[in-house]
Amino acid sequence: MMTTRLLDEVMTYSGPELRPHYILSRFRIEGSALVAFEGACLVKTDDLVDWEDRLANDHICAARMVHFLGEFFGMGLREGVFLQRLFVAQLEEELLAHGVTVSRDGDDLFVGERKMSVSIVTASAVSVLLHMGVNIDPTGAPVPAIGLAEVGVDVRAFAAGALRRFETEWHSIQRATTKVRPV
Repeated sequence: MMTTRLLDEVMTYSGPELRPHYILSRFRIEGSALVAFEGACLVKTDDLVDWEDRLANDHICAARMVHFLGEFFGMGLREGVFLQRLFVAQLEEELLAHGVTVSRDGDDLFVGERKMSVSIVTASAVSVLLHMGVNIDPTGAPVPAIGLAEVGVDVRAFAAGALRRFETEWHSIQRATTKVRPV
């Protein structure tokens, strides 16, 4: 079972939201889920999950992003990273469908040399957690960045399309695991 939801609420993402059962406690969505919402992004060094970034005293900042926050049960971190990479590739496809010339490098999206996204996946004791932020207005970003507003993409249409792609792929993967005979 997978639930996706495009939220109307505007919220700032600051990092501590990336925790087990946050989606359940905040939005009352039980089980594996991926939600999307708009809001600022301000993740201080101490709230970064990526040790490489933390040790470099980095931070994440943007005036406005569309945030995708996910929690997935029944998998380990390696599967979570595969899921993250699949989702980033789907976001690339969605941007291409909106006429944006975008490229993917690992879990990052770029338009030219400017970064369009941030992403992290980690494991908790009970689940795998994902945050993916796609810039709308990258003002304040610590690197050269670009956002959906500059490339003329409707944020809600983009987010809805991305959620639809993810949910369709999830269910297709689940079905693929049930329709084969063992050997």
